[in-house]
Parts: sequence; C-alpha cells; structure tokens
Amino acid sequence: MSEISFDQMSEQDAALELERLAKLIAYHDERYHGKDQPEISDADYDALKRRNEAIEKLYPQLIRADSPSRKIGSVPAAGFTQVTHARAMLSLDNAFSDEDVGDFVGSVYRFLGRLPDNSIAFTAEPKIDGLSLSLRYEGRKLVTAATRGDGTTGENVTANILTIKEIPQTLPASAPDIVEVRGEVYMAKSDFLALNEQMAAEGKQTYVNPRNTAAGSLRQLDPKVTASRKLRFFAYACGEMSVMPAQTQSGMVTLFQEWGFCTNPLTKRLTSIEAIIAHYNHIGLERAQLDYDIDGVVYKVDDLKLQERLGFRSRSPRWAIAHKFPAEQATTILRGIDIQVGRTGVLTPVARLTPITVGGVVVTNATLHNEDYIKGIGQKGEPLREGRDIRIGDTVIVQRAGDVIPQIVDVVLSERPSDSVPFEFEHQCPVCKSHAVREEGEAAWRCTGGLICEAQAVERIRHFVSRNAFDIEGLGEKQVEFFFHAEDKNLKIRTPADIFTLEKRQSQSLLKKLEHIEGFGAVSVKKLYAAINERREIALSRFLFGLGIRHVGEVSAKRIARGYGSYQAFAESVKAAQAPREGVKGDKGNEAWQELTNIEGIGQIVAEAIVEFYHEPHNIEVLDALLAEVTPLDEAAPVASGSPVEGKVIVFTGSLEKMSRDEAKAMADRYGAKVAGSVSKKTDLVVAGPGAGSKLAKAQELGIEVIDEDAWFVLVGEA
Repeated sequence: MSEISFDQMSEQDAALELERLAKLIAYHDERYHGKDQPEISDADYDALKRRNEAIEKLYPQLIRADSPSRKIGSVPAAGFTQVTHARAMLSLDNAFSDEDVGDFVGSVYRFLGRLPDNSIAFTAEPKIDGLSLSLRYEGRKLVTAATRGDGTTGENVTANILTIKEIPQTLPASAPDIVEVRGEVYMAKSDFLALNEQMAAEGKQTYVNPRNTAAGSLRQLDPKVTASRKLRFFAYACGEMSVMPAQTQSGMVTLFQEWGFCTNPLTKRLTSIEAIIAHYNHIGLERAQLDYDIDGVVYKVDDLKLQERLGFRSRSPRWAIAHKFPAEQATTILRGIDIQVGRTGVLTPVARLTPITVGGVVVTNATLHNEDYIKGIGQKGEPLREGRDIRIGDTVIVQRAGDVIPQIVDVVLSERPSDSVPFEFEHQCPVCKSHAVREEGEAAWRCTGGLICEAQAVERIRHFVSRNAFDIEGLGEKQVEFFFHAEDKNLKIRTPADIFTLEKRQSQSLLKKLEHIEGFGAVSVKKLYAAINERREIALSRFLFGLGIRHVGEVSAKRIARGYGSYQAFAESVKAAQAPREGVKGDKGNEAWQELTNIEGIGQIVAEAIVEFYHEPHNIEVLDALLAEVTPLDEAAPVASGSPVEGKVIVFTGSLEKMSRDEAKAMADRYGAKVAGSVSKKTDLVVAGPGAGSKLAKAQELGIEVIDEDAWFVLVGEA
C-alpha cells in the first residue's frame, strides 16, 4: 500500500467514492465498449477499478449493485451474436505488495485447513495486458471464439479469430472431444509501432496503446480489418473439458504447447512465498525488454483438484490473484478544491489539478477524502505527511498506484506560494445551502437537507435506476436530471414511484408531450415506457438495493433477500425489530432483530441502518407509493439440483477438523443451503465439531438435528 492508505477514509467517504467510481467506470465502459472511443488509457481504467476494489475490501457492506467489482468485463456489443460461456470467465483479485501476496498464500492454506509448509505449489506467469478470449473446440475443431463479455455471455468473434495465425483451428487426435482454451489476445509492441508508422504515413490518426488497439481490432465487424492488424495469442487456462487431460495448471500449459498454442516462457511453478516474490521481481526487471505489455504477475494454485475445492467468490477465484506492479508519481499545481455532494449527503473535497501526465496518462483531478485529510490529520488523529496540510496553489505530488486512482500523496513546501492560506472547509452544503454536520467519530461532513437537497435526491433516483438495481434503460444521468428539474408536474420524477406513473401522467397531460421534447422522440419514448413497465416485477434483491438504504450494498441485499425469501416477510420483520438497548447488560434485542443479524454477513451496523430506514414515516410513505406500482418477486435461492440441504438453514459450530470454516460455508452455499451465525427456531441443521458449546446446547434445547463432520460429508455426497 502507498503512504495514503484507505484506513484514513471514513465509511461516509467510502460510500461517496464508490458511488463516484461506479458512474465513472460505467461511463468509460460505454465509451470503450459501446462506442469504440476511449477517453482514457487502459492503465488509467484499471486504476479506477483497483481503487473501487480496495475500498470495497474495507467496507463490504457498501458494495453497490452497479459496482464494477460485481461486473466482469462488459455487456457484449451490438453487432455480434452472443455466446454463453459453459464456465464463467471471472476476473482476478489484486495484490499490490509482498504482504498482500503472503496474505493470499496464507488464505489458501487456511481455507484448506493446512499448515503453511510449502506443500502447495503455485504457478507464476506474466499478466498480459490484452483481451481475454475463450476458444471452444468440438471434435478437435475450432467452433467458437468468444470474448469474456460480462463473464457469463461474450461476443462471438470466431470469424475474426480465424485471422490470427497463432491460434490453431484443429487440435491433435490426443485432445479430448470438448476443449475450451482460454487466454489473452494482444498486440506486440513492435507490431503496434509498425502499425502507427503506417497510419501516420497514410495521414490517418494513430492509436493510443497496444491493448486498446488489440481489443478494437478483435471486435471489428469486418474480419478483413482484423486480418490487417497483427494480433497474437497466449494460452494460459482451460474452461469446459469433456475429459481433464492433466491434473495441474502447469500440466495443462504444457499440453497447450503440444497442441500448437503459444504459452508464456516466463511461467514457473513455485512452492514458497520467497520464490514467488523473487520471480515477480525478475519479471519486473524484464518488463521493459518484453515485446508485449504486462501489468503484473498472476499466481495460481497448481493442483486443479485444490482449485476446485477452493472454489470462487462472487466474481473471482480463491485460488488465483494478480500481483500488480507499483505506482508512478509526478508533480503538478493544485488549482482549486471543489466540494461534491453524494447520495447520502456526504461532502467530499476533490482536487482540481493542472493537467499532468503520470505514467502516460493525463491526470486532472484527485480525491482529497475529507477535511482532516486536507489538514494532514489521519483517521485516528495521527499526522499525515508529517502534518503538512494541502493548500490551493501548492505544488503537489500526485500518485497513481495499483489500488488507487490519482491522489495527492504530499506537498512540496519549498514551492509553496508566500501568500497561501490554509483551506477552509465549508460547513454548508454547496447545493441546497443547508448546514452540514460532522458526527462524533466521523471525518466527513454531511448535508442535513436530505429531503430538500437536490444533489441527494437526484443521486438517489440515479441509484434506483442503475444497472444492478432496477436497471431501467433510457433513464441515464441526463434523463434523470431532466425529469427531476422538469417544470411540468406530469414530467417530474422526484421519487421512485414517479417513474412508474410517468406514462399515465403523460397520457393525461395537456401540455407538450414527452415525444415532442428535444432529445426524446416517439421511438425513444416508447422504449422508455417499455423499459419501465418491464420492471414492475423485479427480483427482491434488486428491489432492496434500489431503495438506497445506507450500508446495504448488492451483496447485503442478496443475503437479506435469500434470508427472508419474500418482501412481506422481510418488511414485517424489520418493522418489528428492536435493537439491543444501549447500556442494558445482556439485552440482545427482540426476536426480529436477532433474525436479521443472524443472516450471514449482516452485522449490527447494517441492521441498524435497515431498521432506522423502516422506522422513518417518510420512507414508508415513499415505499407504499412504490409498492403500489411494483411487485418484488420472492427470492429463489440458487441451489444444486437434488441437494438434500437445499434451502435449509445450517449452523457450523465447534472445531472443524476436515475442512476450514470458510470451506464449510462455501460448500453449504454450493449445495443451496443458507449458513447462519447462530442457532434459532429457523435453524434446520447444526454441524458440530469438537468443543461445540452454547450453539450445540441451544440446538439440543430446541430439538434441532445435530450431526458431525463425517455425517455432513455423507449427507452432501462427498464422503
């Protein structure tokens, strides 16, 4: 981690920053994937995503439905047919330091319940800065080539792939009948330079970098264009296989070579953290001389059976990680500080900089987190930057690191103007002019004008219609702004319910109809109404996330939906919930409160936010109006077909000897069960190991079935 660590960011700061990043990354996704007109480099885009992921690790309860971390790649572009991957193509978590790598290796051993004795081998390979691709062979003939897309569905680019000489169109007779080879399409630096020289000679616009050029070339609708640009391919993983021909990752790479694929010669099999770090450093030294761009080193557990046991998180495998290369710095002038207001009312200062190139990317702004950060004070009152404050006019050091977007790490005091003055943080909302408050123990100032502050209201509507909430196509940022500020009452959208009454109000309006207003039109209006009506029934988890309850991110919403099953059950329970009384020893809250906090991953902070939301009369008014228009569907938990524990509530207690606690939870989830943290009347089964105490006693008191680990493995069919 860099000097400026995220432990200096309050929860309110984090919520605002995650909101900003989700919008910014979605915008750049559209520019690059939808319009093929990127505005920033791939490195800068990656930095934005890495900052988002780093904040979410600290504040998992804030993960948004439209978070980039919940998306894998992007929605397949128009013009290509779609291919559903037989096995999802997931992203990788990132490591930014040797300590992070040590944590990853340690987590593998802990999950598997083994001592860190170097008995587990890992492969280490350069992380190619290209475009992920999956090649499917049936009967040893190439039948489909697809981009990663959103991880589940990609673009069919088979015709274009046939122009890449490094990809064999047939496999040898020894290969299985069904083979999926995965790897990276890239453009060599030398080929990129030659292409740009050719473009310049022809008087055409040159390209920005090899990665974007490779991606754009692969995604051409005309294969002749792809053929005119020399693309290459490194194979490094497998997807669906009718028969697994090797038992290790390194063994599969060797087979890829035998089948005619190019594999990376810098790939090594290693067993110790020291050897892994040494190879990372070696590749880092070789980086400048390589004829292809890399931005780190990928580590994978070599044993494929262990990979299967380790399994996956929501979007990434537990058995692999990408170790990123370090940050780059430059100096520039701080020209101004703006205050932005987020959906929750948090006031966040943003630095406006004289444009500066950092690592080949133009940087114009940076986050300043909060008032204390500007003053040089850390979250716990400790000095930052040796106590140096940040002032307008300062020469500042700007850093782009693997886990952050551009940020100011220090000031150059020798260059500070003689007339500079400390920055005074306004304690008034710049949008609605309401006074701001700073709660005890918090670093952020928050606008108190929740119901009158346009910034918060607009942001809440934007959140409601965002991709992983209600996902209403045609209600982007500009449209939300338009409807919010519309003077005609039959056009206004100030609450979620207003979205669903828009068409009816428009049909009754005697004023100018929406389709006659500039920027709309009959076709777009018809599509908008259709998109709205498609969301009159919606998954419970999307509904809950769309409400914008503080601390309830996409993951929390899914857990809550799965825990209660229906909106009615959820709403009735949280309305009745009473938190433990402060200062009353032994008070654990009422049964409804315990039911809420018993859901895996829902702690007291999240529970309090939910209960407070449902105890606020204004919120209930808004909800009732929305529920008159929208029906949240009962949540259908993903289950393994025929699983004897599907839908059951399981509690693990005691010292598990044959699996780690994490592995037990992952296994239960895989078989469709719901894991709870404590025993209640709703518990169906308790798996007890040696040393089980109060939870075992509670289960026996309630007459709940109790089994040991061996019986658990028999029950789920893994004995």
